[in-house]
Amino acid sequence: MDKIKERFEEIGLPKASEIKEFLKANADAQMGTYTLDSVSSGMKGMIGLITETSFLDAEEGIRFRGYSIPELREKLPRLEGTTEPLPEGLFYLMLIGNIPTYDEMYEVGSNWTKRSIVPKHVFEVIDALPISTTHPMTQFSIAIMAMQTESEFAAAYRKGVNKKDYWLHTFEDSMNLIARLPRVAAYIYRRTYKNNVHIEPNPKLDWAANFAHMLGYGDNDGFKELMRLYMVIHADHEGGNVSAHTTHLVGSALSDPYLAFSAAMNGLAGPLHGLANQEVIRWVLELQEALGGGKPSKQQIEDYINKTINEGKVVPGYGHAVLRKTDPRFTAQMEFAKTHMPNDELVNIVWDVYDVAPNILGHFKKIKNPWPNVDAHSGALLLHYGLKEYDFFTVLFGVSRALGVLSSLIWDRALGMALERPKSVTSDWIKNKIAAQSQAK
Repeated sequence: MDKIKERFEEIGLPKASEIKEFLKANADAQMGTYTLDSVSSGMKGMIGLITETSFLDAEEGIRFRGYSIPELREKLPRLEGTTEPLPEGLFYLMLIGNIPTYDEMYEVGSNWTKRSIVPKHVFEVIDALPISTTHPMTQFSIAIMAMQTESEFAAAYRKGVNKKDYWLHTFEDSMNLIARLPRVAAYIYRRTYKNNVHIEPNPKLDWAANFAHMLGYGDNDGFKELMRLYMVIHADHEGGNVSAHTTHLVGSALSDPYLAFSAAMNGLAGPLHGLANQEVIRWVLELQEALGGGKPSKQQIEDYINKTINEGKVVPGYGHAVLRKTDPRFTAQMEFAKTHMPNDELVNIVWDVYDVAPNILGHFKKIKNPWPNVDAHSGALLLHYGLKEYDFFTVLFGVSRALGVLSSLIWDRALGMALERPKSVTSDWIKNKIAAQSQAK
């Protein structure tokens, strides 16, 4: 049995039993009240999910099992001679709940390497799609669905598996899927942008560095470091965001991890979610072009931001549904850039926008958070290393997000989470309800 599977059985399952007993014993506890506005505005702030892997605080930002982004960069294992933590260690932390030792982190990576062979028919499915009209995220979602033929959960369920073993087969599917995603994503990238010239994986490399290698940037140590950081900070953002919630929702029907994760990627592909990172860099490049190229002054940036707002558009990369301060993931990328590319022109424009935008956006009452989120910085880092095809950026996000949503899905099955089925009503029902309340008063 895989060591990480044994560790989850030893640590995770007893913890899951403890949580289930606690939830049952406190079933009548009130979590708060909500208004019609809460319902009609996307249920923002309403507590409706239990997610063990991470927690998003409006002021402090994301914490993975209680650890902040700076703490993760300090405490998670890394390779000798490198500066960024490995995603393998973060996955262990989210699944088990403890910071792994180097050997425990290495075991995760070794496990993924053994599982990383992608069935031939998956590449054939990708190759059947028209390159010029199929967005990389569409190719990615379809490829995940093509891999569903390998689902151990689906096969076990057909045979009548015991409910207590749902987590086990979810674990197998999730580990296989995470192991194969970099190969699939790199194949889509090389097919779409590099004349279908592909690069075979290097099993001696860590998960993120091997991904960089297959993309075609394996000779650049800086890009490999960026991929390690990128995969860690984009991995999870509690359970309420669209991709995480979709994984939980679809998985609650006992759809296998392939079906749930493909659905999540369709949500991530929306411009109000993961697609925002490509929208940010497009906006910055349009800003630069509109102002004559080169590095604009802060006054020119201020004027362009006001122009964007006056045209009824948003400044992409600024604001967040939950956060009310600068996203710590933005800060982590800024620190990375100051070390690796302090003089990059595009990066410096991003920093100048950061100096200017919050003050402008903060004057609008409807804007609750004028501060940058993770998307405001990531594209400029990727462009620095030559990955300029920004339609592909969200695929990178998707590969990373698998770490959080799939570890959380394993916990969903260990906790025996129920089918998610909230109640909906008509506007007439609401009118009658409000009228009855007014009459009663």
